Amino acid sequence: MEVQWFPGHMAKTKRMIAEQLKMVDVVVELVDARLPLSSRNPLLDELVAKRKPRIMILNKEDLADRRRTDYYLNYFNQQQDCRAIAFNATVGKKQLIGKLKEALLSVTAEKRTKMAQKGVKRQTIRCMVIGIPNVGKSTLINILAGKKSAKTGDKPGVTRGTQWIRLDNDIELLDTPGILWPKFDDPIVGFKLAVSGAVSDEVFDLEEAAWQLLNFLRENYPQELQKRYQLEEEDWSKETLTIMEKIGANRGFLLKGAAVDLGKTARMIITEFRSGKIGRISLE
Repeated sequence: MEVQWFPGHMAKTKRMIAEQLKMVDVVVELVDARLPLSSRNPLLDELVAKRKPRIMILNKEDLADRRRTDYYLNYFNQQQDCRAIAFNATVGKKQLIGKLKEALLSVTAEKRTKMAQKGVKRQTIRCMVIGIPNVGKSTLINILAGKKSAKTGDKPGVTRGTQWIRLDNDIELLDTPGILWPKFDDPIVGFKLAVSGAVSDEVFDLEEAAWQLLNFLRENYPQELQKRYQLEEEDWSKETLTIMEKIGANRGFLLKGAAVDLGKTARMIITEFRSGKIGRISLE
């Protein structure tokens, strides 16, 4: 499945991030807990690698398979100068700040010790928040700041410029726009980014994405798929198109002549995956 989406402001954002990295102590990178590898931008990784310690936040963990989230938390925590925590929008502010502060103090311990030895008693940790579009950066910052400091939305590309937000006397956050990379060399990565909502629905084929998602669910989460769409055992031997037609018929998405509206069905399947109605699903 081929998906390409790289608006002009993203190229500008890349340059802006490169220029402002020298101003921060830590990079806070948000990824989608359902696809923690595919939702990492290799361009950002190149910019940050070995230059700044990093905190990985696996966002939307309430939508992801708990077992897979635990696996990736352990995976990132084993990397040098990196700490990983899980997050979702229902987490309380106090709990989230506690987790974030603990991680920040851990990855900046060496630098703060050196500064203290030089006589610097009060140290503010400055963080840059990065990630792909629609991964939840602005929502995270709003929860931390306790107010609508950053614009939020359910569409990619809401934040268009950088903005500093003071979390408290010890922490400042620099919010940045979401940025993708110009070409997805792996079509599977393009598929995962598409169905998760990281790219605009206008730049990929919804029906093709829904068919691919159904195939993945049949293989990895058959019980969740069967329960949500009232499918029977005999349906597993049918082609994906036939299963989609049955799902659409069960929902009453019919055109004239009793034909199933596949476009409407595909959009519904993708929307319900994104909202977690099918179940806690991880794509990797």
